Amino acid sequence: MRAVTFGELLLRLSPPGEQRLFESNELVTFFGGAEANVAVGLSHLGVRCDYVTRVPDNPIGDAGLEALKKEGVGTRWIVRGGERLGVYFVEPGSDLRVMRVVYDRAGSAFARLEPRSFDWPAILADAAWFHVSGITPALGEAPVAALAAAIDCARARGIPVSLDLNYREALWHDRNPQPLIEPLARQVGVLIGNPAAVSAMLGVPADDASLASPERARALAEQLAARCAAQRVALTRREILGAREHGWSAVLYDAPSRSFAQSRRHCVRVVDRVGGGDSFAAALIARLLGGDEPAEALEFAVTASALKLTVPGDFSRVSVGEVEELLRA
Repeated sequence: MRAVTFGELLLRLSPPGEQRLFESNELVTFFGGAEANVAVGLSHLGVRCDYVTRVPDNPIGDAGLEALKKEGVGTRWIVRGGERLGVYFVEPGSDLRVMRVVYDRAGSAFARLEPRSFDWPAILADAAWFHVSGITPALGEAPVAALAAAIDCARARGIPVSLDLNYREALWHDRNPQPLIEPLARQVGVLIGNPAAVSAMLGVPADDASLASPERARALAEQLAARCAAQRVALTRREILGAREHGWSAVLYDAPSRSFAQSRRHCVRVVDRVGGGDSFAAALIARLLGGDEPAEALEFAVTASALKLTVPGDFSRVSVGEVEELLRA
């Protein structure tokens, strides 16, 4: 099995521990980005994955490639060029202080990519899955064009495509994402998101209460499946129970069989909330590719992503064995 993901690689800078971002004399570095996180998660779950992006041909770009290679991610199709790698700063929350994210990615190598530099027929030649996110369309016309070409190529070859809505308010700058996102959502087989993303990016009324009962959750998932012609819709739910304690669960609707599954609810003492949704997407893809029934794939994905919330950094390195051990427990 081989999967492909496409999106922007970022350098993440965070103060150590629970220090304030601009009061600390130190910053800890991580590489990340939604689609890179999915690629790493897939690799650690036994799915060969190539990550496609554009990074500058400089020492920072070199370091990013090495970080991906260390995680087992394929970098053959990464294009080099541009002047800078996108950066984002993360200040961990503590008690009443919420997590803060500051982006510095305008004019990045990825934002200024040349769509024709990606040979999608070659990249996707033997792929069994293609994964993207709603972050890419927020980054400019060139990324949108490249993303649309990639999805068209995957669909023409019968390759399953998944889209994680991944709403990032700071990237849209008061723009309405719906005109860009909804046409893309109508072309994918698996749609992933949370209620806030569904509301903001597809214009479908949804909030945390939408997943509070199986009946309401199923109704929302069925509505999205019908509207976007998606075969499967996965919706995640994060409940803020305390400063660092979250409830984590999800539902999955399978349109062809009209089956609906709701996962168990994990209460997690959160170390780093970044990458939890990406870990969910990676684990769901891995298990669907492996032939699991939708309910089994959902339970595995929720458990894998709950484990990710307990470790720092963007990347999830949980193994199949670790997830299965927790499932048995």
